[in-house]
Amino acid sequence: MANALQTYSAGLIIRQKEPTNLETPLDQVDSYLTPMELFYIRSHFPAPKLDLASYQLRIDGAVRNPLSLSYKQLRDMPSETRVATLECAGNGRVFLIPQVAGAQWELGAVGNAEWTGVPLAALLEHAGLEEDACEVVLEGADRGTPTEAPVPPGPISYAGILLQDKAIQREVLIAYQMNGRDLPLDHGYPVRAVVPGHYGMASVKWLTHVHAVREPFRGYWQTSDYGYWDYLDGKPVRRALGEMKLKSEIARPRVYETLAPNQVYTVSGAAWAGETEVTGIAVSTDGGQTWAEAKFLDPVQRHAWRRWKLDWLTPTKAGQYTLLARAKDANGNGQPDKHDQHYGSHVINHTLPIEVFVDDPMGSPA
Repeated sequence: MANALQTYSAGLIIRQKEPTNLETPLDQVDSYLTPMELFYIRSHFPAPKLDLASYQLRIDGAVRNPLSLSYKQLRDMPSETRVATLECAGNGRVFLIPQVAGAQWELGAVGNAEWTGVPLAALLEHAGLEEDACEVVLEGADRGTPTEAPVPPGPISYAGILLQDKAIQREVLIAYQMNGRDLPLDHGYPVRAVVPGHYGMASVKWLTHVHAVREPFRGYWQTSDYGYWDYLDGKPVRRALGEMKLKSEIARPRVYETLAPNQVYTVSGAAWAGETEVTGIAVSTDGGQTWAEAKFLDPVQRHAWRRWKLDWLTPTKAGQYTLLARAKDANGNGQPDKHDQHYGSHVINHTLPIEVFVDDPMGSPA
């Protein structure tokens, strides 16, 4: 955590140059909507360059009327706009002890944006989704050979899945705009999926193929990279990640930031959940011994984050202090204190300790 941060030309933090994986400097985001230039970028393979004139979105499989749509046909269909928070399933990985493999995301592999596009449900209605379709596979144009074992025998496309009951919800968009502008290449131009309430791996970029299936799809991404361990009749089984877990993050102060003693400092951050609403937020400035209720800055909006703040009178005594934030949802659930090992290096939604220093820069050196 103490290593110097390398920044991208637009202010993003480089986690991996090729393929492009860039993190949002969360302490620099003041707005409800994350500016496109500061929105994190998660890529599994190099971004494919698709030609608009020849672009086709194919919808087939367990449907009565397979179809292909051009970009213009998609843009001519009735559109919907909604705000949704996307979070990479590995966001916060740097906080895991011991260190694990994978991109070392800190707090910024998350963002809140306004998305415009055609509901996936409308496309599935046009195609005549069969009642016995259990899942919908979303496939992107990006291809390559993954590095996480077990490595497939050859190059594969990136693909995500949605259970049928989620796929037919109108909040799931086949989006072509982000914050009122056409998608840039790194965010999936010309067309991507946006799956509110689910981890970012479901929101497939550079989308070219929607394939309905009658049997659960057991691809590499669902069983290896984004799989987790669950139990069925007492036996361990591998399942695909889906719904986001309740989570809160402290954006300010930054990790290891030095604060002046006996001054009011506004601790701020954001909280979000999957298919429920965030209804409470508490902050501890003493490592979890005591908690104080923080104030939300945004109203409840399903699938979107709520920013919050708390004014803290910093201690007069110099030293290291641990800050924590803990959210509560509409069902009365709170964040766990520890990471669930069944999720491996993903779903880091426990309370994350933000270590800061209180010191008087005008005082005498130690």
